[in-house]
Amino acid sequence: MRIGIDLGGTKIEAIALDQNGSELFRHRVQTPRNDYSATIKAITDLVHYLEQQCSGTGSVGIGIPGTISAKTGLVKNANSTWIIGKPLQQDLEQRLGRPVKIANDANCFVVSEATDGAAAGYEIVFGVIIGTGTGAGIAVNGIPLVGANSIAGEWGHNPLPWPDKDESPGADCYCGKKGCIETWLSGPGFSRYYQSCSNANLTPTDIVQLAEQGNTLAEDSIQQYEDRLARSLASVINILDPDIIVLGGGMGNIKRLYENVPRLWAKYIFSDEVNTQLVPPMHGDSSGVRGAAWLKQ
Repeated sequence: MRIGIDLGGTKIEAIALDQNGSELFRHRVQTPRNDYSATIKAITDLVHYLEQQCSGTGSVGIGIPGTISAKTGLVKNANSTWIIGKPLQQDLEQRLGRPVKIANDANCFVVSEATDGAAAGYEIVFGVIIGTGTGAGIAVNGIPLVGANSIAGEWGHNPLPWPDKDESPGADCYCGKKGCIETWLSGPGFSRYYQSCSNANLTPTDIVQLAEQGNTLAEDSIQQYEDRLARSLASVINILDPDIIVLGGGMGNIKRLYENVPRLWAKYIFSDEVNTQLVPPMHGDSSGVRGAAWLKQ
């Protein structure tokens, strides 16, 4: 049995797969934000609960919104900031009494979709997760590209491309810089932008619903979001030239993005034609946790 854990900013999801990849059991709980000890306990309890439900033990793979530093063994670059600088792998291995494999959640996501998901059969896949944060992973022939510094695909912590005057320098980012793509495109970033225009603090879902009802300000905010996403993905296409981009996370549930963003990105891409596809994940919100389960021990 393989157990996968997806540690997100708002929820922790766990899945148990058999050796053929068939789902045995799934469960999710709320993430205990800003509490490292409670996060360790929540993950440990989830593993034990799945094993109890499935009457067996399994390997454990975990996707996190960051990565493990090869230099220190501690978590770095995590938008779930309370796990930064913590010995997450060591603590979990001690609590669970077995090896634990940890990888970036976007790498887990892209491997899942490139293996048996929306990007199966494509050579170069860029997998994007836009939710509480904004991350991405790269798979080449189904293998994750990690990089010399374990940061391949860290797309969200580059500046917004081709910024307008009112987009610079941009909002503060937890990484210490201003105007990162994440500050514009994450769910909280989108809500913050709408609030700056309307003085109303709404969720992305609420904003989309308002736009569908004909609210001009909500529609304008979404159109601005679509252009920012188009610019940000165009810069990736100019460098990586992927066959396909899979868009996951909560913001990936906005269906109009898949039609409008490719229409907009053409003017930013250095090519006379653009064949790159933008698609939703076949496995939906569960793609990351499936990829975590398949991590090699």
